[in-house]
Amino acid sequence: MINRKELIKKYIEFFKKKAHKEVANSSLIPENDPTVLFTTAGMHPLVPYLLGQPHALGKRVCNVQRCIRTQDIDDVGDTFHHTLFEMLGNWSFGDYFKEDAIQWSFEFLTKVLKIPLERLGITIFGGDKDYPQVPKDDEAAKIWQDLGVAKERIAYLKGGVAKGKDNWWGPAGATGPCGPSTEMFYWKDNKKPAPKKFDPRDETWVEIWNDVLMQYNKDSKGKYNLADQKNIDTGMGVERTVAVLNGLEDNYMADMWLPIIKEIEKISKRKYQGHEVPMRIIADHLKAAVFILADGITPGNSEQGYVLRRLIRRAISQGKKLMMQNDFTRRIGEIIIKMYLDYPEIKNNKVKILDELEREEKRFRQTLASGLRYFNKVSQGKKKLSGKDSFLLFQSYGFPLEMTKEMAKEKGITIDEKAFQTEFEKHQKLSRTATEGRFKSGLADSSEKTTKLHTATHLLLKALQIVLKDENIQQRGSNITPERARLDFNFPRKVTREELDKVEDLVNAQIEGSCEVIRQEMTPAQAKAQGACGIFDKKYGEKVSVYTIGEFSKEICAGPHVKNTCELGKLKIKKEESSSAGVRRIKAELL
Repeated sequence: MINRKELIKKYIEFFKKKAHKEVANSSLIPENDPTVLFTTAGMHPLVPYLLGQPHALGKRVCNVQRCIRTQDIDDVGDTFHHTLFEMLGNWSFGDYFKEDAIQWSFEFLTKVLKIPLERLGITIFGGDKDYPQVPKDDEAAKIWQDLGVAKERIAYLKGGVAKGKDNWWGPAGATGPCGPSTEMFYWKDNKKPAPKKFDPRDETWVEIWNDVLMQYNKDSKGKYNLADQKNIDTGMGVERTVAVLNGLEDNYMADMWLPIIKEIEKISKRKYQGHEVPMRIIADHLKAAVFILADGITPGNSEQGYVLRRLIRRAISQGKKLMMQNDFTRRIGEIIIKMYLDYPEIKNNKVKILDELEREEKRFRQTLASGLRYFNKVSQGKKKLSGKDSFLLFQSYGFPLEMTKEMAKEKGITIDEKAFQTEFEKHQKLSRTATEGRFKSGLADSSEKTTKLHTATHLLLKALQIVLKDENIQQRGSNITPERARLDFNFPRKVTREELDKVEDLVNAQIEGSCEVIRQEMTPAQAKAQGACGIFDKKYGEKVSVYTIGEFSKEICAGPHVKNTCELGKLKIKKEESSSAGVRRIKAELL
């Protein structure tokens, strides 16, 4: 038996012995000019280094990273989908490559976790007929065979380059690092031995680890060239791995879920068996909500706040099915916080997290009452409720289809389920397109325009501190596209137009002054002593990159920067508005 903390500890210790430095677990709210809502993978905060920027801790790093994937929200309820998960990873930035990565994966699985060789299966990139310049990965296959994996246990998967699947990763955007991957599968059946031949389509085989072997670079003409810097990016999901190693068919029976399920049983006075789907949704969504709240997001009607609100309200809707009493989200939140005290963000924000859960639950129960009134209005005198009306009840009032069906049944009317499904699929498609679009445009965007805007946000932040006479102003988020920069910062009131004009003038004076932009590596303590801007908590590692712009700005950062401010042009602030309680938002562009 192995639990969450043991797996994480074993993994980090193993790679530290292989000369890796542990990097901090980053916020769920991405830094470094994100255009994606949440940190979606362990590699996400490390993209600048995969693109060639030096990392302050060297060329080998490892960590466990908390992640959110919004595209899985509607799939939660089965045994293995999760909105929030922890991902273990080890990376090489132009240092070791394929042989070491595969050998260490094998060593960790078989020697440290003591997985028998006969329970392992491997997938390899099998080539793509439309992309002959990237041949099948016989090199990886040979490494696995030399380690003792039988030829029958290695499956080549073909045709994944354009689709971004089938053992091919990337690039994240239109161009950049990419390459084949090799995935490790575990035979989860404890009663029946694994077949001699590995078939990845057999669901008894569960993927537990993925090694991405970034050996190519896709250029603007669509050509795949051998990369100057070859990288390794790996990922192992903590929840799934703990479940399969403990012989569990249901992830929610593992130690990172079971206490939450037990609390839901206690509050609802119902057993998990027979009520698995609603209990899984409540457990998953409230855990994700606790983590998002811990990173400073509050429920709202846009972006991260909207996702958070949707998670909490979907959990409450499922709780209503189980006849759970008011304020149950707070009680479950307390259990989740106790389970994850190893995250200082959760430990230090306990009161805020619980208060926000309780406040949103009260708001939503009022919304449900409004939804009931709407249902009574649109169903009056009808024999059938339209798909649009039932979808509006779902989208605007949080009524699951099952709840609407039950209410309709009581009135002796039916629901146009086919039309509801059509509306629902349209909604899903829009959500996924938006998520993918943000991911693809933002993850590897180090274009000239975004680089300039990123550098300008450093000047903007410092100018705000000076004009508003508040050295405690810090960045609370950023979103940069080639067209504009968006900077969120803590401040209690609206910034006047006169103040914004002064900020503009101050920034443009630094641009006109042709200030040199210098990067230095130092410890967080040294950075703090030198007055560098940054929130000095446990998120920093042993060394950080500090960017100094003339004598004006000094800030810890890992994003792309210009060499001199004279490259920037002229900054124009387009808008200043509220982002959330105590946080303001500025949108600016370079002319």
